[in-house]
Amino acid sequence: VQLQAFGGGLVQAGGSLKLSCATSGRAFGSYVWGWFRQAPGKEREFVSAITWRAGTKFYAESVKGRFTISRDAAKDIVYLQMNSLKPEDTAVYYCAAGVRSVGSRDLLYEYAYNYWGQGTQVTVSS
Repeated sequence: VQLQAFGGGLVQAGGSLKLSCATSGRAFGSYVWGWFRQAPGKEREFVSAITWRAGTKFYAESVKGRFTISRDAAKDIVYLQMNSLKPEDTAVYYCAAGVRSVGSRDLLYEYAYNYWGQGTQVTVSS
């Protein structure tokens, strides 16, 4: 199973970007899809997640009200709409998928995810 994230780029503060994450290869049953990000010199951190069947959404406090996660079940694609971007949103964004049913608190952590995409760069200029 391979995940591919795309849609990153350079945008001015206050602008918007929409990231997409798609699978390639064999189909798999997923429980959750998530987005993480890693800024230079910092650890990778949770951004958002969505459970595949129920569509329950989770967000980091830093992006609530600005980012929206969604999924297209027919196409096996997950999106991250990012609005009102700030320079501190600059990072490499990674998508990930988990196949095990875990608690909602666990979804914030990397160990809940089995497959990872290669990352896409998002740069927000001030």
